[in-house]
Amino acid sequence: MAAPDDDIDLTTALRTVAFMGDLSMGQPIDHSPRVASLAAALAQQLGWGDAAMVQAQQIALLRWSGCTANAAEIADTISDDVAGRAAMLALQFDKIEFQVQPEAIAQRATLTSTIHCEVSSLIANALALDPAVADALGCVFEHWDGSGHPNGLHGEAIPASAMVVTLCSELEIFARVHGLPAALALMRQRADRVYPASLVDIVCAHAAHWLSAIPAAPDSADDPAATLTLKWDLIGHVIDLKLPWLTGFSHSVVGLADAMAANLGLPAKRRATLRRAGWLQGLGRVAIPNAVWCRPGPLSTADWERVRLAPYWTSRAARQVSPLAFEAEIASQVYERLDGSGYFRASVQRGPAMDSGILAAAVAWVAMRSERPWRPALSAEAAMSALQDDVKHQRLDPQVISALASCVSPPQASTSPRAKASTLLTARELEVLQRISLGESNKLAAQCLGISPSTVRTHLESAFKKLKCKTRAACTLQASLLGLLDR
Repeated sequence: MAAPDDDIDLTTALRTVAFMGDLSMGQPIDHSPRVASLAAALAQQLGWGDAAMVQAQQIALLRWSGCTANAAEIADTISDDVAGRAAMLALQFDKIEFQVQPEAIAQRATLTSTIHCEVSSLIANALALDPAVADALGCVFEHWDGSGHPNGLHGEAIPASAMVVTLCSELEIFARVHGLPAALALMRQRADRVYPASLVDIVCAHAAHWLSAIPAAPDSADDPAATLTLKWDLIGHVIDLKLPWLTGFSHSVVGLADAMAANLGLPAKRRATLRRAGWLQGLGRVAIPNAVWCRPGPLSTADWERVRLAPYWTSRAARQVSPLAFEAEIASQVYERLDGSGYFRASVQRGPAMDSGILAAAVAWVAMRSERPWRPALSAEAAMSALQDDVKHQRLDPQVISALASCVSPPQASTSPRAKASTLLTARELEVLQRISLGESNKLAAQCLGISPSTVRTHLESAFKKLKCKTRAACTLQASLLGLLDR
């Protein structure tokens, strides 16, 4: 069981997920907090009570929370799942390079919005928010005239809070990208199509004042009535949804880093901080397009420059979400090396950096022992040899690697996920879900498990039904939160 120090407060959770969502959608890192402020202003103008206003803010902060979950599908639809989504939100369709034929776009939109909305709603439920928040998050791509996705809802069938947040989000984006006059014109053009004209009239009358009045640090959207017992693992699991083959990565890193810290005699408080940093270590990864991460061959110089920005964006979380400052700083150093050969700082370590060194070694080990699109998983012997070479060249701390060796010995025969006992899913259902959660097709999973694709489908449908999910990503997140996919 996780220690009390592994709890995360609601405000920090909301801000962290908003930061992740903004990075994934190619938005400035203050986009969602600004939308939350605009939504609060519009809610107040509409005469909504405090509870409804808080819910609108929470919806604004979580609106993009499902964007890691459908990143793989988006990347199959447009060439850049980050910049392409930014262009789409700004209605700059000429900047988008589609990977599918025009007639397939509507079907893809339904698929990607279904994944996004289901995962966003699941996150709201995991945060113990009011059910109205989860309901609204399931409708953030619906349009007033019924032309939206995923369900084609029309008019008042769409929660008013979803319409408020959609309109405020477009105001923030259009005004920033096109200027306020053009933004107002665009919203009027979309009135009674995307959102009701009555809301557009109110926003256009107050937009200039509301935009200028947004504080540098927008108000919290925390609900004082909410009781949160959430653990940090939600953040890590949502981050890992960005790439299907990362399922369980953060969990494995945190577990290994904590074992190493215990082996090295670190006190409980430092171990708790290290665990929290472990759940954050992949945060900046969401800002880099999937096409880069999934490149089957060597990365180009340009690709490497983008990859080097991942830990930079993790470090920026410390500025945007101040309670994360210490953990984000440690998390952003996982690719640094003692001799200055790492990134993004490429600084030479002059003294001991035990905590960040532990996390860096854990990340390196788990990554090497896992299959990637450009290489198979390394054997335990090969992975340890690579780490020992880093020690030899003074890139990693020998004491840290010695602790790692103690924690992973004897080496496991395989890094493939194995089914564990569960009262919720059968062993075979777990085996199927574990393989599908890593991005395998039904056909490939069937080959690996020695069963037919139809049997895989049957077990998967049963698992989805038991976990009350409709999509692979939501099922993966739900199973991860329940500890069913732990490696």
